[in-house]
Amino acid sequence: MNWILRMAYRDSRRNRSRLLLFMGSISAGIAALVAIYSFGYDLRRNVDEQAASLIGADLTLSSNRVPGPRAAAFIDSLATPGTARSDEENFGSMALFPRTGSTRLVQVRALAGAYPYYGSLETTPVGAATAFQPAHAALVEKSLALQFNVRPGDSVQIGNHTFPVAGTLESYPGGNGLTATMAPVVYIPLSDMASTGLNQVGSRARYSYYFHFKPGTDVDKLASDLEPEFERDSLRYETVAMRKESTGRVFTDLTRFMSLVGFLALLLGCIGVASAIQIYIREKTATIAVMRCLGVTVRKAFLIYLLQVAGIGLIGALIGAVVGVGVQQLLPRVMKDVLPITITTAVSWAAIGQGIALGLIMALVFGLLPLLSIRRITPLYTLRSSYEHGPRTKDPWRWPVYVLVLAFIAGFTWLQLRQKAPTFFFTFGLLLAYFLLSLVGRFLMAILRRITRTSWSFPVRQGFANLYRPNNQTLILVVSIGLSTALVCTLLFIQQIIVHQLVLSSSKSQANMIVFDIQARQEKGVDSLLHARGLPIIEKVPIVTLRYTSIKGKTSADSGRLWHAFNEELRVTYRDHLTNTETITDGKWTGQAGSPGTPVPVSLEERYAQNLGLKPGDSLVFNVQGIPVEATVGSLRKVEWNRMQTNFRIVFPTGVLEQAPQFRVLLTRTPSTEAAAGARQAIVRAFPTVSVIDLGLILSVLDSLLDKINYVIRFMAAFSMVTGLIVLIASVRNSKYQRIQESVLLRTLGAGRRTVFSINALEYIFLGFLSGLTGILIALVASWCQARFLFKLPFAISYGPPLVLLVLVSLLTMTVGLLNSRGILNRSTLEVLRNEV
Repeated sequence: MNWILRMAYRDSRRNRSRLLLFMGSISAGIAALVAIYSFGYDLRRNVDEQAASLIGADLTLSSNRVPGPRAAAFIDSLATPGTARSDEENFGSMALFPRTGSTRLVQVRALAGAYPYYGSLETTPVGAATAFQPAHAALVEKSLALQFNVRPGDSVQIGNHTFPVAGTLESYPGGNGLTATMAPVVYIPLSDMASTGLNQVGSRARYSYYFHFKPGTDVDKLASDLEPEFERDSLRYETVAMRKESTGRVFTDLTRFMSLVGFLALLLGCIGVASAIQIYIREKTATIAVMRCLGVTVRKAFLIYLLQVAGIGLIGALIGAVVGVGVQQLLPRVMKDVLPITITTAVSWAAIGQGIALGLIMALVFGLLPLLSIRRITPLYTLRSSYEHGPRTKDPWRWPVYVLVLAFIAGFTWLQLRQKAPTFFFTFGLLLAYFLLSLVGRFLMAILRRITRTSWSFPVRQGFANLYRPNNQTLILVVSIGLSTALVCTLLFIQQIIVHQLVLSSSKSQANMIVFDIQARQEKGVDSLLHARGLPIIEKVPIVTLRYTSIKGKTSADSGRLWHAFNEELRVTYRDHLTNTETITDGKWTGQAGSPGTPVPVSLEERYAQNLGLKPGDSLVFNVQGIPVEATVGSLRKVEWNRMQTNFRIVFPTGVLEQAPQFRVLLTRTPSTEAAAGARQAIVRAFPTVSVIDLGLILSVLDSLLDKINYVIRFMAAFSMVTGLIVLIASVRNSKYQRIQESVLLRTLGAGRRTVFSINALEYIFLGFLSGLTGILIALVASWCQARFLFKLPFAISYGPPLVLLVLVSLLTMTVGLLNSRGILNRSTLEVLRNEV
C-alpha cells in the first residue's frame, strides 16, 4: 500500500494543474451544501430559542366569528389569577393617509392588552409600543410608512375613525419582509374598533386571544385536556411547542429544497470529474500498459488512480467546506425577507463533516465508471498503441456502477425529501434531463458530421469537424452548461408565466379593480361615484355569509374529518346563469329555485365537493343568519380560478337568498394607474368602510414577492452556474491538450496563427451556442409542463432574456477557449512540442 500511495502521488505531479479546476467544480457544490446544512442547523437552533417570540404568548385561541356566550364564558375562565390575557381583532381594510391622500389595503390588528408577552413590538420612537393604546393612536408598519412618507404625528383613517400615528412598527411577532409586502400591518386600540364602523355583515374579521400563564404551567397538557372544549366552540389553538414544530417543519422543507439545488451543483461537478477522469485515463493508457509489463497487477493499477480520484474529491471537499462556512454567514442576509426570526450563525462541525464525506463519496462513485477501463488494459497494449487508442471492449461491471450511481442519487434525494413520490420524480426528472441533453449532444454531432461540406472554407469546416472528432468535448459541455442554463431559464420562465397571467387581466375585456364590502345602503352611492368618473360597472355580485348545520345528515358533533367545514364561515352568491369561467361536470344546473319547502339545488365547485366527499343528490343544511335552509347538491362545476373575476365554491339559484343580510362586490375597469388611484381615494373618502383592490397593486405586490423569493432561489442557482462555469473552463482547458498535436500539425503544414485562431474560435463558439441552446430548450419543456400541469396557466414567455443568456454563454465559451489556445499560438511549433507533448 505504501508503494501504491507513492505511485499515486508521483503519477499525479505532472497533471495536478489540469485536475485543480475539477477540484473546484466539486468545491462549488460542497460549498453550497455545507452552507445549507450549517444554515439548517442555525435555523433549528434559533427556532428553538425564539419560538415563543413567534407566537408572542403561551397559548393562542382564534376564531373567524364572534364567540357566542358559551364560548366567551369559556375563554374568560382561562384567565385565572396569575394569568395575563390580550384580545385582538384582525381584518383587512383600506387605510387612508389624509396628508397625502394615499390609500392602501392593509392588515388591521385591533389590540387590547400587553401582548406580546415574548418578544416585543419594536417601534420608532421606542415608547410608541406601549403608548399607542392609551393615546388611541396607531402604529404603522415601516414599509407602509416609507411608501407613503408617513411620520409620527401624521394621521391614518381606518373606516370611519382617524387615528394619530404614534410611531412606525419595525418588527412584531411572526412578521417578515414577505408579510410586509403582501399586507402591511397597522395596529390600533381594540377599544376604538366600534368607532371604525367595520364590524358589519360579511366582515372578514378573525378574533384572537393570547394567554400568558404563570411559570411552571404545562401549557401543552392544558391545551390537550381542553381540546374537546376548543372544538365544541370552534376555537383553534396554538402553543409555543406547536409553533416550534410547524415552523421547524416549514424551514426543514426550505432547507431540503435548497439542499437539492446545491446537490445539482455537486452533480454537475461530478459529471465534470467523470469526464476528466475518462480523458485522463485515456492519456494514461500507455503508462498503465508499461506498468502492467513491469508486473503491476490490475488491482494495484486500479487503486493507484482510485486514490488520485479520492484525493481530488477530498481536497475539493475540504476547500468547499471552508468556502461553505463563509457562505453560511451570507445566507441570513439573503433570507432575511422570508424569515420571521433573527438568525445567528455558528460553525457546525456536523455540517462540515457531512459535506466532506459527501464530496469524497461522490467523487469515488462518479469516478468508478471511467476507472473501469483500467481493468481492460493489458501489457499487450504497448505493442498495439500505434494503431489502438485504448481498450475496445466494455467492462460488464459498468452496469453495477450505473446502479450504484442511480442508487446514490435516489438515496440522497430521499434523505432530503423523506417522501417516495417526490424522490422518484426528482430522480427520474434528473435522469431524463441528462438523457435528453446527451441525446441532443449526440444528435447534433451526427447532424454536423452530415452537413459539413468540402466546399466550405477551411477554418469553418475544421471548426465544425472538431465538434465530432475523437476526443471532442461536445457531450460534457452540452450536459454541464445545458443543465446550468436550464435551471436558471426555468426559474425565469416560471416568473414570466405567473406575471403574464395577471397582465392578461389588464386587457380591455377584463376588470382591473374590485370594490368590495359594499353594504346595501352604500350601493347606489358607489354606483354614482363610478359613473361620475366614467368607469363602467362590469359586474356586481351579491355575497351572503352562512355556515353548515349538517352535511349528509352529520352535524358538527359527529362530523369526524369534516369538522373544519363546520368551523368555516362560507361566502356564497346566487344567480340564474353560469359565468364564462364555469363548466358543469356532473349533475344538472338549476338557476331558479323550486317551490317553497323543497330542498334548494346548489352548485359546488368540483374539487371543493371532492374534499368534502359530496356528489349530486347529497343533502345539506345551511345556517343563514340563524335561519336553516335545506339544500341538496344539484351539480358540480369546474371553475377557472385564475381569471380576474369573482368565483365561488358554492352558488345558490335565485329565489332563496335575496332577503338575507348581504353585501356586494363590484368589478370595474380603470384606463390608467392615475385613474385607479383617483377612484380608490374617492371611494375610500366617501365610503371609509368599503375596500378597494386594483390590479396594478396586485401586480406590484406579486412582482415584489416573486423578486424576493427568486432572489433566494437565484442565489442558490448561482452555485450551479459557478459549477457549470468551472466545468466549462476545465473542459475547454482539458480539450487544449487534445488539440495540441492538431494545432502543431496545422502550423507545421503552413497554417498561420490567424487560421488556427479562426478554427478554435468557431469550434468554441459553436460549443457554447449548442450548450446554451440545449439548456434553453430543456427549460422551455420543463416550464411548459409546470405551467400546464402544476400552475394550470397558459404558457406565455418572453424570449428576449434567454436569447441574451445564449449569446453570453456562447461568447464566454469562445473567450475561455481562445485564452487556452493563446499559449500555443504565441510560441513556436518546436517549443510547444517540447513543452506540451
